Amino acid sequence: MVRNIIIGLLAVAVVATGIWGFQEREDKQILKVTAENNYQRAFHELAFHIDQIEDQLGATLAMNSRRQLTPALADVWRIVSLAQENIGQLPLSSVDLGKTEEFLYKLGRFSYRTSIRDLEKEPLTDKEYETLEKLYDYSKEIREEVRKSQAMMLANGDQWLDIEEEMRATQEPLSNMVVKNLEVMNKSIQSYSETEWGAGLASIDDLNGELKEALDGDPVTKEEAEEIARKYLQINENTPVHVADTGNGLEYPAYTIVADDPDHETNYYMDMSVNGGEPIWFLQDRQIEEQNISLNEAVEIAEEYLEEHGKESMQLVDSRQYDSIAMLEFVHLEDNVRVYTDLIRIEIALDDGDVVGYEAKSYLIHHKDRDIPDPKLTNEEARDRLNPRLDVMEDHLAVVENDLGQEVLCYEYYGVIEDQTYRLFINAEDGEEEKVDRLNQSEPVYDFS
Repeated sequence: MVRNIIIGLLAVAVVATGIWGFQEREDKQILKVTAENNYQRAFHELAFHIDQIEDQLGATLAMNSRRQLTPALADVWRIVSLAQENIGQLPLSSVDLGKTEEFLYKLGRFSYRTSIRDLEKEPLTDKEYETLEKLYDYSKEIREEVRKSQAMMLANGDQWLDIEEEMRATQEPLSNMVVKNLEVMNKSIQSYSETEWGAGLASIDDLNGELKEALDGDPVTKEEAEEIARKYLQINENTPVHVADTGNGLEYPAYTIVADDPDHETNYYMDMSVNGGEPIWFLQDRQIEEQNISLNEAVEIAEEYLEEHGKESMQLVDSRQYDSIAMLEFVHLEDNVRVYTDLIRIEIALDDGDVVGYEAKSYLIHHKDRDIPDPKLTNEEARDRLNPRLDVMEDHLAVVENDLGQEVLCYEYYGVIEDQTYRLFINAEDGEEEKVDRLNQSEPVYDFS
């Protein structure tokens, strides 16, 4: 009797195991199909958006009126943003598409800044028309290679998951023709950097290019970079730290640094400039435990941290809490004026007060001595430009960057409309409304235990 019961239980267990294994296999297959569908969608949308960019750029060459040209260029900017998003969704981390991405970035900025300009008072110059012609030619080259890749994938039944697995499995150049076409596309537009971007726009550069110009200090060795990293990461001499060159992926020379964090059984990751030895960003990716310190205490930790590392006269302008992490933004304070371009972001773990995130790219690009002018409008005159429904809680003087990339002096107002908090910047010279931000509230903490 007992023997029969045991045999029955074993039979049930075998069947249950088989069902579980089958279900696991089915779930994995569903996930694979979903991932592949998302990759295919992103790729085919990319091809469609590249087509649209070429069409719209071609159309602008035939336009002669502001009424048509302004929305056409604005549409180019919108489509470029969609194409950039599509590229970011593809598994191409091992493929060098830096020039293509940089080209799209600059094309987006050129088209946006030109579209918001008053083209009646400041029409396109001959050089800017030449620029449009060159951009149109480059967009045709990009379109041709993307379309080739698309046709090849459809003809051969290639899958992005297979390409992704091949890229992970080998350090050698891929033989996959889809990837090769994309690399040819990237190489074919390298000469775009010689493009004349037009009056007032010749200095358009991506953030990496701007950072390269800003980082002009003396080069530091790997040994010196390691010592700087230890101070920023607050780790002792016995903690292993690995410093390596970043290679050719960035415009500026930099070190990639990986440091152990034995207390949390994880690592710190940092990028540091070779010139000047400035940490650009670092991150510690770990599970944050239950909160033990307050948001106010985290702000005090961050303020002391910035002072210790030579980032003086920094003022907190935004603080939020996501679960057990404090997300803090500081800007430089000069003559009691907030300089928003000189921005540093810091993340504090609320379990033990560790600095787990740091990003100073904007600060490193823009920080300099400034001669800030006096405002032409009084505070009261600027307030008259605000929405009358706004209940103003506080105000400051601030320097912000406008849509044309120019620094402008503004009155900054914090106010409330129907329980929503807003930050508004009114130009202190002409009273124009430069920026309006709706400030996010702290994210709710969910406990499912």
